[in-house]
Amino acid sequence: MTRIFCRAVLFDLDGVLIDSTPAVERVWAGWAAEHGFDPMTVTHMAHGRPSISTIRDLLPNGDIEAENTEVERREIEDVVGVVPLPGTLEILATLPPQRWTIVTSCTRRLAEVRLRAAGLPVPAKMVTSTDITNGKPHPEPYLKGATALAIAPCDCIVIEDAGAGIRSGKAAGARVIALQTTSPDEELRAAGADWIVKDCASIVPDLALGLDPLLLEIHE
Repeated sequence: MTRIFCRAVLFDLDGVLIDSTPAVERVWAGWAAEHGFDPMTVTHMAHGRPSISTIRDLLPNGDIEAENTEVERREIEDVVGVVPLPGTLEILATLPPQRWTIVTSCTRRLAEVRLRAAGLPVPAKMVTSTDITNGKPHPEPYLKGATALAIAPCDCIVIEDAGAGIRSGKAAGARVIALQTTSPDEELRAAGADWIVKDCASIVPDLALGLDPLLLEIHE
């Protein structure tokens, strides 16, 4: 068992707190096929990044805003199979609400739709792609997440499942726990993960010492 002390926890959303993979794959595979791209390649590209970044890379001369709006519309309408991942309900119920938030590459509308579909709370200070200029792997998302909780990034633990998100957390100055829910271990290590565990069920907050600092126990 590993013991980690911190003051706040910053969660990614898709692949960390919720399983939205079936819906994401349906939407992006359909979009890719319509534009002549390989669905598997596009789905992998899109994970962990703002949708507009993927669209901009693939259609540099297209109507980026219109395409992004269409992808968001499809994702909002498709929440079939969006469920909490193992350990999600337990860890969110244990952590004090002022000591955690979500930092996601989803738009705010999409993040709220998926959280409600999964039966999870919507944190008051959530950071989404709607709130930033530079998406993951840029440090801006996790810097804003730490600022929203008034906690220094170095005192935060980021929980991620994708290389872009891990790099974002590390660039912001946080330590990162990577989950094996989406990417192979070699990708997680290459991105700079400090610890790798199966899912949120492997991370157990122990509040016996109080709230400052928080103690997280990693059961590997």
